[in-house]
Amino acid sequence: MFGEYLQHLIYGYYPYLAGTVFLVGSLLRYDHGQYTWKTGSSQMLTSKNMRLASNLFHVGIIVIFFGHLVGMLTPHWVYAPFLHAGTKQLIAIIVGGAAGIACLVGGAMLLHRRITNPRVRASSSPMDTVILGLIVFQAFLGLVTVIFSLGHLDGAMMLTLSSWAQSIIFFSGGAADYMAEVSWIYKVHIFLGMTIILLFPFSRLVHVWSVPFGYVTRRYQLVRKRG
Repeated sequence: MFGEYLQHLIYGYYPYLAGTVFLVGSLLRYDHGQYTWKTGSSQMLTSKNMRLASNLFHVGIIVIFFGHLVGMLTPHWVYAPFLHAGTKQLIAIIVGGAAGIACLVGGAMLLHRRITNPRVRASSSPMDTVILGLIVFQAFLGLVTVIFSLGHLDGAMMLTLSSWAQSIIFFSGGAADYMAEVSWIYKVHIFLGMTIILLFPFSRLVHVWSVPFGYVTRRYQLVRKRG
């Protein structure tokens, strides 16, 4: 009885709590704390291995984010006529595995730098270290789920998790019921992911809202010498 209650609490209600804090918290921080709305880059303090670590981490996490977004929220009937669920899961394992390794390696390098370098550590807030540590651990859990996914390539587990995500996003109801037979590793992975979303407004992750897409469409800047 308690286990069923906990399941509905975590996978039925917690997603909406995390999503509300994510949206409202981001809006309030933008409105009242724009001075803190920054990446807080520490590259000027020390640039050793910074470029490699940062590129691996950011490329990996971007691929993971959009892979989850498209993979989890695309209804099965959209791709069923031309793509089997098992094939889609295999593609997700290959692409997600490569991106997960990049994110894990880059994130671990950044975390090690933040903890061991005195100058970087002095300029970091506790939340900087906590959120980076959670993301690195989440990437590790994601790679562990790949191992579990190799045990059932029929796509059934992927369809179950997608149904849960779509029930949450589209307010279909009964979302927690989809998690009843899901393996513990997926449950922990999902719970930690929602917790990162919950902490998002209180960390430097808010800078992703300010991705400079305008640079792609802006006109070229001409610089001429005087005289």
